[in-house]
Amino acid sequence: FMESWLSPMVGFDAANGKVNLCGDGTNPVAYISLKDVAAFAVECLTNPAAKNAILELGGPENIKPLDAVRTFEEVFGKKIDIQFVPREALQSQLDSATEPMQKSFAGLMCCIADGDFIDMKKVLERFPVKLTSVKEFAEKSK
Repeated sequence: FMESWLSPMVGFDAANGKVNLCGDGTNPVAYISLKDVAAFAVECLTNPAAKNAILELGGPENIKPLDAVRTFEEVFGKKIDIQFVPREALQSQLDSATEPMQKSFAGLMCCIADGDFIDMKKVLERFPVKLTSVKEFAEKSK
């Protein structure tokens, strides 16, 4: 959820001008808002297309994390300092994790570093949900 990945909880502290990015920040991610996932859940209650369907959900855009930072810089009107966590360091963290939660979180960070491209075109044809963009999220976060 963008509420997690684009928040201080994981080192994306745009309000204070400091962001940690997983990997080099160039692999697109389909950040999705928690409220958009909830809207899909509600839509599935009455939409016949949901019967026996598996929906891969993402946001309205596949955006590079570096571009997400630029969006926050534009909205907040200030420069953001970026620190990169190398993919190799994330993999090492995953490989050495001893607890399931550590392993899950390290795996998710590797996924973000590798990118998570999701094409929502066909899903949105069957499920008319208005998705929140990173820019809209940044504006609400300001």
